[in-house]
Amino acid sequence: MLKNILTVLQLLSGVSVTAIVLLQSGKSAGLSGAISGGADTFLSKGKAKTLDAKFAKATKWIALGFVLLTLMLNLI
Repeated sequence: MLKNILTVLQLLSGVSVTAIVLLQSGKSAGLSGAISGGADTFLSKGKAKTLDAKFAKATKWIALGFVLLTLMLNLI
């Protein structure tokens, strides 16, 4: 029973990660964006309130949950 519940949660988190990644905007700024992009994100304080920043934060947490669920299912 526990394995079935964890499997369903893992499936939902996998679909959620996929959907959130697809909803994020592309960040293809080329080589100049890779060099100067670090300073831009560090210095912009209001960026944490944008929708892309919320998607990025949600992606990290849901992916962490997916990994933890995978490890738990592997141990069961």
